[in-house]
Amino acid sequence: MSRVVHLHIGAPKTGTTYLQDRLMLNAASLGRHGVAVPGTRTGRTDVFHFRAALDLLDQDWGGAPGHAKGAWDAMVRKVGRADGNVVISHEILAGAKPDKVAKAMNDLAGAEVHVVYSARDLGRQLPAAWQESIKQGRKWPFRRFLTKVERGQTWFFNAMDLPTVLSRWGAKLPPERVHVVTVPHDRGPNGDELWLRFCRAFRIDPAWAPLDSERDNRSLGIAETSLLRKLNRRLELGVWRDPAYDNLIREILAQEVLVSRDAVPVRLPPDRYDFAEHQAGLWIDWIKGSGVDVVGDVEDLRPRRPAEGDPWKDPDHVRAKLELGAALDALTVMTQEAANRTTSDTVGARLRDTARRLRVR
Repeated sequence: MSRVVHLHIGAPKTGTTYLQDRLMLNAASLGRHGVAVPGTRTGRTDVFHFRAALDLLDQDWGGAPGHAKGAWDAMVRKVGRADGNVVISHEILAGAKPDKVAKAMNDLAGAEVHVVYSARDLGRQLPAAWQESIKQGRKWPFRRFLTKVERGQTWFFNAMDLPTVLSRWGAKLPPERVHVVTVPHDRGPNGDELWLRFCRAFRIDPAWAPLDSERDNRSLGIAETSLLRKLNRRLELGVWRDPAYDNLIREILAQEVLVSRDAVPVRLPPDRYDFAEHQAGLWIDWIKGSGVDVVGDVEDLRPRRPAEGDPWKDPDHVRAKLELGAALDALTVMTQEAANRTTSDTVGARLRDTARRLRVR
């Protein structure tokens, strides 16, 4: 076949924000070398891929109802018009159910489809996934989140469990067309080892994408995550998948203000490493038995326990003094943001309503 589609399906918290932004920044250069990154003439390419994934999965977050309708069909049409190498990327595809996987494969049947899955050890991925869920409006404590993951009761684990994900997405593909990119423990001499691994998986010469990205989905510290979790409880806005929350709280407060603070990192509790190590063993055994292509080192999937004597800080019980600094930074930026808004909007009205409810408690 003249057309090859590299379908990157995740997992979440494996460098996907950086990857998608770098692909977008270099779309024109990649196109000149026969690599298509489908997008629209206006707007962000990564948003187009996000909406296409939402449409395929029949989901609807981060925008007005129906905002993703037709996006997957538009993606398929763009793939059909492309020659050579096509790259599609969004991490929410990892959690797709079998019927959605079958639809994607049927719609892309005119191309040689390769599935690319980036995987990270659970010692790093679980703290990052919990923080991401808090940034999206969830309120659960870290220990409750971890317990649900261990019981297989969360979307996050369904999207992060390598054998489950690749058994679904690779069911109709020869193993050499399923590629596992392992997230390295060490960034490499130039800090770009993960990017170079993605390039090998996508059959991209790194020289074709010279523009670097400054975007990444950095993690919050224990005080910042605790503050945001308590804010979610207080707002009571039904914020999960709410575009107003997404703009004001997640994008401005969490991703611009709180991530920039010098913070105590969230780490996996010492008593949870046994689970993470057990899962790593299962993943590595599955990879070796499946014959799928590995880009990187499977040993990167084993978590590294902290040094003996290294104290662990519980993100569910943070000292008030630590939270106070984060709260003052948040209050400063939110005040400035309110002053910059010249007209009242739905978010402002809802926040005022919440403030009234708090005063009468």
